[in-house]
Amino acid sequence: MALDGVVIANIVHELNSTLLGGRINKIAQPEKDELLLTIKGQDKKAYKLFLSAGAGLPLIYLTENTKPSPITAPNFCMLLRKHLINGKILNITQPGLERIVSIKIEHMDELGDLKSKYIIIELMGKHSNIIFCDDSRTIIDSIKRVNQFMSSVREVLPGREYFIPKTAKKLDPLTADYDSFKENILNKAMPIGKAIYTGLTGISPLLANEICFRASIDSDVSTSSLNEDLGLHLYRNFERILELVKNKDFFPNIIIGERGPIEFSSIVLTCYSGYDIKPLSSASSMLETYYAQKNAASRIRQKSADLRKLVANAVERTAKKYDLQLKQLKDTEKRDKYKIYGELITAYGYGLEPGTKELIAQNYYNNNEEIRIPLDSTLTPMENAKRYFEKYNKLKRTYEALSNLIKETEDEIRHLESIKISLDMAADEHDLNELKRELMEFGYIKKKSAVKKPTPKDRTGKNIKGKPLHYISSDGYHMYVGKNNYQNEELTFKLANGNDWWFHAKNLPGSHVIVKSDGENEPPDRTFEEAAKLAAYYSGAKNADKVEIDYTTRKNIKKPSGKAPGFVIYNTNYSMVVNTDITDIKRIDD
Repeated sequence: MALDGVVIANIVHELNSTLLGGRINKIAQPEKDELLLTIKGQDKKAYKLFLSAGAGLPLIYLTENTKPSPITAPNFCMLLRKHLINGKILNITQPGLERIVSIKIEHMDELGDLKSKYIIIELMGKHSNIIFCDDSRTIIDSIKRVNQFMSSVREVLPGREYFIPKTAKKLDPLTADYDSFKENILNKAMPIGKAIYTGLTGISPLLANEICFRASIDSDVSTSSLNEDLGLHLYRNFERILELVKNKDFFPNIIIGERGPIEFSSIVLTCYSGYDIKPLSSASSMLETYYAQKNAASRIRQKSADLRKLVANAVERTAKKYDLQLKQLKDTEKRDKYKIYGELITAYGYGLEPGTKELIAQNYYNNNEEIRIPLDSTLTPMENAKRYFEKYNKLKRTYEALSNLIKETEDEIRHLESIKISLDMAADEHDLNELKRELMEFGYIKKKSAVKKPTPKDRTGKNIKGKPLHYISSDGYHMYVGKNNYQNEELTFKLANGNDWWFHAKNLPGSHVIVKSDGENEPPDRTFEEAAKLAAYYSGAKNADKVEIDYTTRKNIKKPSGKAPGFVIYNTNYSMVVNTDITDIKRIDD
């Protein structure tokens, strides 16, 4: 898990510098596995310490947010209040690099004597817990009671002695030397990365991968492939990371990907050098920001699920209609044959006897090749010719109508495919609202007659809209990417000037990409390539190795009347083939 021993060490250092000597004013238990302690620091400021023993998300950090608590406090909360209200925080420690935080609190008992108690927070996935102990480390109670049927390793019950479970002979990274590192890590017959995180306390797979990356060693390669020099080199890189922890030289940061935050760490992760790195002022703000953004991204995915299903159904339905139209169009291919039949009957049918069922004639449209034309024996030759001309005209009209319908259906499929891509790019509620509006405008969602919700507005009174993605090229040129069709249209026809450059994946649904030239000379080739990569990445061929991109100046782009937003035409353009790797292109958060 990302909340490893190094992040915990960062948190402990932060709490010691903030809460030491402070007194506990309030204790709340908002959820069955959460606590919120309000602590008045020595600087007279009130701090809120959030503790969670949730199996899926164990956490500890300082926060400014509050959560509503139940009217009747749970028993564990009442017990803590009885003992710890107005208690003084003496120290906050972490044993080794374990994912454990121990808070020692001094308080007065009923007789007025000074006593010490401990709140021990274990941040170990499904085994996470918050345990309350006396000064002899005897368990008074815990937020989760664990009996012998739940765990054969350790009971967590009142009256039991508290101890840290054995961690399968793992080394303490803070005290490990090269000999013990070699014995417990390098001599294991398994991939190097796995040997590191299974052999050292508090080291996550992420941190193990970083150690290998710094040593220029593949973490998936077996330890048996390392010679003495490489093993020592790996240890030196491990040692350098641990020096940062020992010296409290932390760098709280979040790694930002295209879909939002992907990792957090208290050291620089060089293995993510191509990604945006967002430094944070503290480990607490790092954790709170990361999980808030993660939850927001998760909510957006959940809220967009119905739209995704609706669009997928519309694409499937439209594709079936398109196939049927193509089949019907194929049936009109014999229209010209009927026209020829009618003309040949008109030319040669004057000599036919009544009741003739077939005309054999020379087809002067095909090198006088002999042709047999079926006749209705109950009709005259001219009536047969008229019947074939009527069939021809009917199929001709059908062909012309279907040709237009097929073009409209192709445009509809292309439009829906572009909305699918926009759903993947939606980052917030404003993006989803714009997509809902587009689907409603084109009849995929029924317009509700009920009173409309007020449109969110900013401080100036303007409607809040989603913003396009903003990048800056290696040469300093601003590049904008539309996240939906409305943004594509606005970028192309409002933001862009005539001499700005426009990029789009060839014959594929995708984003419009604008490079602002600001009236200067033509941007360098590197900027063109980076803009083309953005157009490739934000298109229907995102996962392809190579994508062909069309690009031209904005003045060459036209908007056909009556077409869906984002639909454009152009006749003058250049093309290039690029990959979809945009990790080295700098993104700007406006």
